[in-house]
Amino acid sequence: MLSLRGITRQYGTQTVLDRVDLDIGAQEFVCLLGPSGCGKTTLLRIVCGIESGFGGTLHMSGQDITSWPAARRRFGVVFQSYALFPNLTVLDNVAYGLRGMDSSHRRARCMEMLDLVGLAAHAQKYPAQLSGGQQQRVALARALAPQPRLLLLDEPLSALDAQVRTGLRQEIRRLQQQLRIPTVMVTHDQEEALTMADRVVLMERGRIVQQCAPIDLYAHPASEFAARFVGRMNVFSGQLTGAAQVLVGQVDLRIAPHAIHQHSGGPVSVGIRPELVRVHERDWPRERAPGARVPSTNTVPVELVEITFCGAHTMLQLHAPTLGTHIEAELPTPLGGDLRWR
Repeated sequence: MLSLRGITRQYGTQTVLDRVDLDIGAQEFVCLLGPSGCGKTTLLRIVCGIESGFGGTLHMSGQDITSWPAARRRFGVVFQSYALFPNLTVLDNVAYGLRGMDSSHRRARCMEMLDLVGLAAHAQKYPAQLSGGQQQRVALARALAPQPRLLLLDEPLSALDAQVRTGLRQEIRRLQQQLRIPTVMVTHDQEEALTMADRVVLMERGRIVQQCAPIDLYAHPASEFAARFVGRMNVFSGQLTGAAQVLVGQVDLRIAPHAIHQHSGGPVSVGIRPELVRVHERDWPRERAPGARVPSTNTVPVELVEITFCGAHTMLQLHAPTLGTHIEAELPTPLGGDLRWR
């Protein structure tokens, strides 16, 4: 539906976007995810039509819209700051984008949108009388009222409290699926991207480094950056010593062949999620010859460094002498919250 080709943007000598290609399908929810300064908001502004001076082309349903102004594109936009008119009622804020419609139809459409976001009873209130979550719902209703061809969300939840943010995530996703409108959302919050998107587009330094379904991004990161940015990851430096074996410190770790992206000997990085680490109590030999390699059982002795209670799970910081590094492990918190360690 929407195709971006070779999108490049520079500010002076700084390259903010570097030849970005991206396709957005009909009814698809796509999250642009990445750290601050990676170019995701600039890319959204280019799609929206409020950023100039870029290279590349944009096509919508096969039509070149590169030079079209924002109004002609008919895209709905929701900003982080709500961008509501403080002197207008909720109803009039939603009606702002429908100024070419006759008054009776305009009011009916606005009330329909306010009912959709659960704010029909607040139509005559002013923005200052609403909570942050309610104001963002008004902004969402205003963006949807003109029946846009594409919905653009620029960090719409980042200014909200955690509990409100969680509820609005579900609300936005429900509306998107109900209205079947293609949506692009910018976020730096990995949890938002993983829970809301059909496809996550991970960006770093102006480039797309991986794009796939959320579960694939989490389970199969394509780089160390992706592994560290999305979720928590233990990363070890080692040497590939066999077809499915890596030497980390004194330990030969067995690696599933399909997880190895380098098939020649040399330095590699090995990653394991904390929730995949299993911790057991057992006796270990007290003496080991200096430099002696540990057999390939993927089991190493550890020393407990710190316990951090995180609610439903507990994080353990462990020191692994034979690996020469620390390991982070995530365990379910026992019923009653009583975690004992001897």
